[in-house]
Amino acid sequence: MRTYLPGESEKLLSEGWTLTLTPADACETPSDIPAALESLHVSVPGTVAQALELAGKFDRFNPTPLNDRDAWYRLTMISDARERAILRFDGLSTIAEIFFNGELIAASQSMFERLEVPVQLTGADELSICFRALSPRLEKTGPRARWRPQMMNTQGLRMIRTSALGYMPGWCPEIHSAGPWRPISLIGQESVLCTARSSLDETGTGTGTVNITLETSRDLQSARLTCAGYSADLSRDENGKLSGKLNIPGVETWWPHTHGRPALHEIVLELDGKQHRLGRTGFRNLEIDYGEDGKGFGLRVNGQSVFCRGAAWTTADIVRLPGTRPDYEPWLKKAAEAGMNMIRVGGTMAYETPEFFALCDELGIMVWQDAMLANFDYPAKDDALRQHIVTEISQFLEATALSPSLAIFCGGSEMYQQGAMLGLPEQIWKGTLTEDILPDVLAGKRPDAVYVANSPSGGTLPFFPNAGIGHYYGVGAYCRPLEDARRADVRFAAECLAFANIPEQDTLDRHLPALATHDPRWKARTPRDRGASWDFEDVRDHYLKLLYDVEPDVLRREDGGLYLDMSRAVTAEVMEATFAEWRRDGSSCRGALVWTLQDLVPGAGWGLIDATGRPKSVWHALKRAFRPIQVSLSDEGTNGLDIHLVNETGDGLETMLELTCLRDGTQPVVHAKRPLTLLPRQGQTIAATELFGAFFDTTYAYRFGPPSHDVTVARLREVATGHVIADAFHFPLGRKKALHAANLQVGVSEEKGNWSLEIGTDRLAQSVHVAAEGYSASENWFHLVPGETRKISLLPETAAPETPPSGDVMSLGSSRRFSF
Repeated sequence: MRTYLPGESEKLLSEGWTLTLTPADACETPSDIPAALESLHVSVPGTVAQALELAGKFDRFNPTPLNDRDAWYRLTMISDARERAILRFDGLSTIAEIFFNGELIAASQSMFERLEVPVQLTGADELSICFRALSPRLEKTGPRARWRPQMMNTQGLRMIRTSALGYMPGWCPEIHSAGPWRPISLIGQESVLCTARSSLDETGTGTGTVNITLETSRDLQSARLTCAGYSADLSRDENGKLSGKLNIPGVETWWPHTHGRPALHEIVLELDGKQHRLGRTGFRNLEIDYGEDGKGFGLRVNGQSVFCRGAAWTTADIVRLPGTRPDYEPWLKKAAEAGMNMIRVGGTMAYETPEFFALCDELGIMVWQDAMLANFDYPAKDDALRQHIVTEISQFLEATALSPSLAIFCGGSEMYQQGAMLGLPEQIWKGTLTEDILPDVLAGKRPDAVYVANSPSGGTLPFFPNAGIGHYYGVGAYCRPLEDARRADVRFAAECLAFANIPEQDTLDRHLPALATHDPRWKARTPRDRGASWDFEDVRDHYLKLLYDVEPDVLRREDGGLYLDMSRAVTAEVMEATFAEWRRDGSSCRGALVWTLQDLVPGAGWGLIDATGRPKSVWHALKRAFRPIQVSLSDEGTNGLDIHLVNETGDGLETMLELTCLRDGTQPVVHAKRPLTLLPRQGQTIAATELFGAFFDTTYAYRFGPPSHDVTVARLREVATGHVIADAFHFPLGRKKALHAANLQVGVSEEKGNWSLEIGTDRLAQSVHVAAEGYSASENWFHLVPGETRKISLLPETAAPETPPSGDVMSLGSSRRFSF
């Protein structure tokens, strides 16, 4: 952490600003701005798009270019102060000139760098910032590139330190970032600059350490650091700075929430008797697990192997690019609720604030952080560009130095892949920036984090997923069968499973009232790779036909509602099945992150959560797939059905494993159960034959006579309570043959103001889903078999809903709606 102590010496400059747009480079100084031009009253931090949207002058669904004009932010500062001070700019997007009382005092060339400028206050001062139009500057492409990525719509991006958001048509709306997107503050003379870092002893003693350094012009008589019940006094070093080191023996360690408690400890700095809360930190060790053959990639946290699962982050709001806890909280809490223990911030996005990491610390979510480098051939020999990159990363690592959630820092996304796919040799697409310079920066600033040179990387070719880090789209964009998830021998997928995931119907009705056909509004919000003849809806349709044996174009034309429901179901099924393969005992895969966590606009985007914050079917599927205590089934062909059990927690558990094969979704033809002790942090595999005690063709591989069943159900119960911890389903004849017109029994109840549904069925019901206006179901898009009632919480979407819940419960295979 490197920051000024909060208090009287720091003042946020957030209100009183005006915004004026002028033609590109038309005004050299603030005095050149014509008085007749319209000015908007705006707040900081904020973006030009945000200000225009609030004024009704910008439409995020039909955006106009924002990079062809200069944006002038101006503020009159009235105070009693007559002193030297520091203007601190936490983020200016992107080419910015700073004027103080009409004089140019500084310039910023990077969206990602913090800038501090000393000024002399007079008591009546004018601060102006001109954000120059990027469009003419993007025409300058710099030194000749050895490859040119197709994903971006301008090659000039590689020379300008700004986000790729807005410059990737087919991926996101063309909303260009501009303006003071991070806070601006005034730092007084009496400020205290604090630099702190925490670590955990790697020798196994369990001793946590906090190092701290203070820089100030104040004459401090005493300084004391306290954390986790231990304290240490600070002393002046040879440079006159106050510094200290606090050792905490036997400190409670921080874990990802799937594997333990994300323990945090408050750090308090006492200066001359006054206490200052610096925040909280956690202590943990990380190391790379390369696997038995040395070709893998996984994380060991505090000595324990952790299967990393989660999704890629985009942004909390594509227009505002916000950075506060209230903006992050809804998204990250849903990630944790779904059982995710890792979030990746990719190189095409933007660095998030320390508040993002503080929330991940609390929730027990590890962060894979890319440098904001993606796809391009960056000229590392350009001294100015290289220095900007080093500075932005150094500042980011300093700002997050107390956050245990920062687990992996990566040199960027798909630069190696771009060069390798064009047939260039390794010495061309590997460079000193990612191989030498950035790992040295990390070693100096965050030696406790893992460094990865590029994503993907590590295999014979960087995009081969059978070694190191992969971007796996075999199941997904490349339309491979589900079995490819095993055949590809995936080790760690930093990206995977991108589909055009359809939101719930209420979101579509409110925000995209277009038919799921080739309606331009629908297609405009369906992601695609630039220049490709297909989009990710075509990918989803491929698996709809593969898993349910229907013709998607015919179904879409004849029954649009059923097409949408089956499309929601199929992406959920594909994701759950793929993670079941990767998490089974014996799998080579040690982690996978889905592309992406959230949509940028309402529609069938990549997100697991739609742009309004409502989970999609795939979120519910992954919530099941990511359970720390899990059961899954795999079809091993003529070797029968295997049952895979996982217990990632630190506690053992007494369970009962049940396995049942049903004919017509209702009649048990074989059933077995076995008590099992699940040992902590272990997995195991059991053949179905071991439970049955005799041969039974569970996979219908031998085909001796007609099939005896259409579904196999595995349940794992906690012995103490009888509660079903996890369940899994296998369809030996395919999902279509097991679609039944189930009769659902639905009851609604209320207890202490909390509403819930109890749902039962007379036969197998696939993809049971609940729709209740104003409420969301805690579980959705799940399979249900007779003999077990599922209790579902109904969670109000507003603080105080006006009416009790009402709605419908439906399932695939039946056109009936069961109302409550």
